[in-house]
Amino acid sequence: MSAQMTAEESKRALEGLSRQLDRYAELIVRKGAAVKPGQEVVVEAPVERADFARRVVARAYDAGAGHVTVIWDDDAIKRLEFENVDISYFEHTPAWKVAQLNGLAEAGAAFIFLEGSDPSALKGIDPVKPATASRARNRDCDVFRSGMDYGRNVWTIAGVACEAWAHQVFPALTGDEAVYRLWLAILQTSRAAGEDPQQEWETHNAAFEKNKRFLNASHFDHLRYRASNGTDLVVGLNKGHIWEGGAARTVDDTVFFPNIPTEEVFTTPDRMRVDGVVYSALPLVHAGQVISDFWLRFEGGKVVDYDAVLGKEVLAQILETDENAVRLGECALISKNTPIRESRILFYSTLYDENASCHLALGMGFPECLEGGLEMDRDELLAHGVNYSHTHVDFMIGTDDLSVIGVTEDGEEVPVFTNGQWDWEAN
Repeated sequence: MSAQMTAEESKRALEGLSRQLDRYAELIVRKGAAVKPGQEVVVEAPVERADFARRVVARAYDAGAGHVTVIWDDDAIKRLEFENVDISYFEHTPAWKVAQLNGLAEAGAAFIFLEGSDPSALKGIDPVKPATASRARNRDCDVFRSGMDYGRNVWTIAGVACEAWAHQVFPALTGDEAVYRLWLAILQTSRAAGEDPQQEWETHNAAFEKNKRFLNASHFDHLRYRASNGTDLVVGLNKGHIWEGGAARTVDDTVFFPNIPTEEVFTTPDRMRVDGVVYSALPLVHAGQVISDFWLRFEGGKVVDYDAVLGKEVLAQILETDENAVRLGECALISKNTPIRESRILFYSTLYDENASCHLALGMGFPECLEGGLEMDRDELLAHGVNYSHTHVDFMIGTDDLSVIGVTEDGEEVPVFTNGQWDWEAN
């Protein structure tokens, strides 16, 4: 093992990233959030990374933002709150928070979420409390939530290197060096390590088009997933389903990138037609707690049985969010030949780990993944197979030997994935 950096070397190394971090902040603002002149911009950031949040705010004003609102987050305070406050408090979102988030969404704000949470921040906390708080926020802040779900508000999530997260990813390294190494990994996997990250993302977006053309032209009735870990799952697809990926568009045709990084091509499956068993390929971090080595069994689109080596009670809380949390809202295809997978780093962050692996999601579906979906109301979407829920939780299923077969309405079988990669990559 190579010698670790000294504190002074780590400090200088971090300072040496300044120019690249400015480019990364510019990427988040210009491509991720597509900030428009005069627009309200909201930046939610961990207080530990106030230094990077300031870079993002500055770039937002450079892009012409009319005003930037910053909402600070802190893992330690969040933990203290869950330790000391009765569960009844979390059953409703405070009126000021509802007014804040719904008001900003109604004003047409672009939302930037800087993610750097400690994966174990809530270890030992009763999972019912964060689950209750999350459910209440998604219910009470309905304008905020539906603004993002139905394409009225731009939003983007991007990673920032916080110390506790860095230690989880690089446990053998000291504080500053771990943070430095995590920043390097973030920049590399986010395609933001070069001289012109914005152009890199234009090129990256063009690469999504080939796979979307193939899938959208195939009009598969269902997908069949199989892997040696025991996964044997059939996922039905809706009539008129659309595969999306890369850049997204709002109803007013603003092009933005919801996730930085992103490697997925995805659609919304038929909420009533999922059958079989699926095993996780990577740990899932949810509300500051880890779920690992778990499986789910589906019948008629619904989870009917499940288990986990670690975090079963957290998984239970996800499934009990509401009546539709036991159904799928997303299936996403991602080749193992991506910068994240090739880095061999387990990030303990869904933002990164989901982009290293094919994944599914429990809960809310995507109206934009159905022809005419953005013009439908909730009942119409449900009738067309698009799930509605107060949660959306991605979990990774992509193993190195995963096979995905697309089956058309007339029974033709078409290889989509072979050995964890697009069939065209494997042959």
